[in-house]
Amino acid sequence: MMKKLDKKASAYKIDLASVEGDGSFQCPKCGKSISPDDESEENYQILDTKVVNDELAELVISCAKCGSTIKLTGFQQSPDA
Repeated sequence: MMKKLDKKASAYKIDLASVEGDGSFQCPKCGKSISPDDESEENYQILDTKVVNDELAELVISCAKCGSTIKLTGFQQSPDA
């Protein structure tokens, strides 16, 4: 049986530019591993996106395990070709 999540879930901010390796990180609250390569949304749910000049600037996700809201910033900007 799944436990009801508190409506006041914690909110965190992670700068992906400071994340080492392949961009995977752990939820700051529960430690659940979240990978940018996981497109199944089994570990997180996308809540909101912010696009500036056709580039992803910010992504807001929710951890599937604890419900924490995590704001991701620091996406690599593609060089002008």
